[in-house]
Amino acid sequence: MSSINFNSWTENATRLGMRIQETLAERTKDFSLTGSGAGYYDTGEDKTKNIKAQLDSGSDREKLEAMKRLIAMISKGRNVSEYFAQVVKNVAASSIEVRKLVYIYLLRYAEAEPDLALLSINTFQRDLADSSPLIRAMALRVLSGIRVPTIAGLVVLAIKKCAADTSPYVRKAAALSIPKCYSLDDSQLPSLIEILSTLLRDRSPLSVGSVAIAFEAVCPTRLDLLHMHYRRLCRVLIDVDEWGQVNLLELLVRYARTVLPRPTASHDSPDKETEELDQDLELLLVSAEPLFQSCNPAVVMSVSRAFYYLALPSRHHKIVHPLLRILAVSPEIERVVLAYVLSISHTSPHLFSSHYTRFVVRTDDSTQVKDSKTRLLRNFVTVDNYQALLREFVDYTDDVDETLVAGAIQGIGHIARNLPESTAQCLNALLACIKSPHDPVVASAVVELKTLVQAQMHTASHPGPSSAPLTIVERLAYRIDEIRHAKARACVVWLVGQYAADDSPSAVVEGVAPWAPDVLRKVAKSFRDETIAVKLQAITLAAKLLVLSPLHATLTQLGKYVFALARYDRNYDVRDRGRMLQQLLAGVVPGIGAADARDVGGVVLRRAQVRIVLFEGKESAAHAHATAHPESRGERVGTLGLVLGRDVPAAHARILPDWLEHGVESSLRDSPDDFAPSVAAPTAFGHVATPAALRAGAASGGRSSPIVVLTPAGSGGPSPAGSMPNRGGWTDLDKFYASSSEEEEEEESDDDDDDEEEGEEEEEGEEEGCEEEEEGGGTEGSDDKEEEEESGHQSGGDKDPSGSPPRTLEDSDAEEGSSSRKAAVR
Repeated sequence: MSSINFNSWTENATRLGMRIQETLAERTKDFSLTGSGAGYYDTGEDKTKNIKAQLDSGSDREKLEAMKRLIAMISKGRNVSEYFAQVVKNVAASSIEVRKLVYIYLLRYAEAEPDLALLSINTFQRDLADSSPLIRAMALRVLSGIRVPTIAGLVVLAIKKCAADTSPYVRKAAALSIPKCYSLDDSQLPSLIEILSTLLRDRSPLSVGSVAIAFEAVCPTRLDLLHMHYRRLCRVLIDVDEWGQVNLLELLVRYARTVLPRPTASHDSPDKETEELDQDLELLLVSAEPLFQSCNPAVVMSVSRAFYYLALPSRHHKIVHPLLRILAVSPEIERVVLAYVLSISHTSPHLFSSHYTRFVVRTDDSTQVKDSKTRLLRNFVTVDNYQALLREFVDYTDDVDETLVAGAIQGIGHIARNLPESTAQCLNALLACIKSPHDPVVASAVVELKTLVQAQMHTASHPGPSSAPLTIVERLAYRIDEIRHAKARACVVWLVGQYAADDSPSAVVEGVAPWAPDVLRKVAKSFRDETIAVKLQAITLAAKLLVLSPLHATLTQLGKYVFALARYDRNYDVRDRGRMLQQLLAGVVPGIGAADARDVGGVVLRRAQVRIVLFEGKESAAHAHATAHPESRGERVGTLGLVLGRDVPAAHARILPDWLEHGVESSLRDSPDDFAPSVAAPTAFGHVATPAALRAGAASGGRSSPIVVLTPAGSGGPSPAGSMPNRGGWTDLDKFYASSSEEEEEEESDDDDDDEEEGEEEEEGEEEGCEEEEEGGGTEGSDDKEEEEESGHQSGGDKDPSGSPPRTLEDSDAEEGSSSRKAAVR
């Protein structure tokens, strides 16, 4: 027995284990099992130094490794255009994965390196005939992304070829390439419009949204191209991808506002309203309404915009709950939705007023959201909810956000102006805000009190002695030293001068309220340290008091002192205001004008004229304190300016055109699809539906397409009763099976009855035939004819509406067999 060499066994086993380990490692690299994709984001020097060598390698795995690392570096924002030459060499790689990544790289840097990208044009053209739709689409994307005007003709030919491709994904890429080619060379517009007309006839929902994008970018005014496709686009709207629905719906809304007649509503009686909507407009609204349930907030907002601008006000309530549903999706969506709701609330506040609790301010809201919510709550104020909203506004005045505080105080003033019964509570809340240690709160409260005083003096409505306008002005005048905010002090000084007239005999100064001269004394004492706004109002106050009491010596000296301070002030506006008012008072107060006033030519006004100029000249802007309506600035629901709060270029405004009174001819929108069925299509319940009835049903809220009933090729047509009717209103499978079993039993019983009747008829016919033979009367032909008539009459002589022949005994047996087979299958 030979000795066993254990050393050689051990060595061989070790070598076999190493070989297996290497093989496994090599195989797992292809399946990306050895490491996670995060390793490609490691952009250290040792990881990137071999990229060029890997791209030039003959191994597809090495090329794929290098391309993955390059794409990862691009996603991190690094510039890897230095590898462009090596990447272009792999544009015709045998591995599809490598070619995909190469195309992504070329899309990123083709515009920066157009000369090198031109070297691979022949490869792209060959890839347009590749068997993979993904490769064909990506080749077209790269070809249209090369920004070289000289190849525009080749791009047009490639787009035209892909527009007729069998794959909808490639046709979608062709539609998205049209705007790129148009921006590259606008002289290709006629050819691109021809291709776009071909794509408009595409019936695949995958490419319809992209066609809408291309239409808006290339020929947005050629709405005549949409006439024959309008109804089909409305029906296919629900099947388009989410972002395609947004673009297609925007195009259809603009088409409707441009082409279709304006919907109208007339009141035949106080309790009855008649609405007149075009059938095509009704079709668009019915087709878009299911999109309210979309998970994409952009789709929901697009449908809301469509209903707001296309439907009559009686249907505007449908946009409320969808907008409230997406309000809490994200802070960004919330801001846009609030802008939508804010614009709608200016014209239809009743839609959202009952849901005001959904718009209360939260602590974590941004400044823009807080401002929008306070404005919304102001618009939602009604007699029923003003108490709750007033408490909400009072709570907001303690917030640290100055924007929210200002909005809350404006809300309190809004409630007081619109609901007279709440004026006393609102004024108490505003006067309490004046005691706040925060200057912004005091300033906002004073400005709002100024607006309320003006409104009350204009309407002469005084709810009570404590809230009378002059009482409010008096309380503010006595607190002038406590008000330090420049804007607030200027408002108080203006109010004192505007309402300082007092003709009561108890006045200390004749014609002037007792608290007015003291305010002038205080601001004159601190004139040098006041802001420019307060100085301007102090000069105006002095002029008004001198007009009211021009003969009072102390008041005249105080006025001259203020004008002297203004004459030598550093600000030229203050100096000009002082000189203008001095010359205005030259004919009222002796010695108030300049020393050389006699040498200056001009007209000297009398006291009554000067009083009109000072007190009734320019209306204060505070009287029109309400925020301007967004629609008045040309901002509409869905526009970018509405969200940003500022003007945007006209190209991004998305302003809808005005309605046409009568619209264009409806027959222009007729297409062969509307009249394609040569026979009537059966509906779900067995009724015959004509093409016109189907269009009318779609316009009235029914299904957009008829139900298709499949029948055998050799049959005489579908049964007039359709399929199994829903007799019991099926709600689950048990009821469905129960109803089907009952119908089978009924069919079997009917078949048995038919068999018995046929048997009796045959017996009677035999007896009659025997009697006739015995009698020897009649002819054979007449006997056969009578038998056929009797059999036809007794076996259900009423002809089947579908045109099929009457059932025979064999047909009944066949139906029994099929019923038993169905039961066995169930």
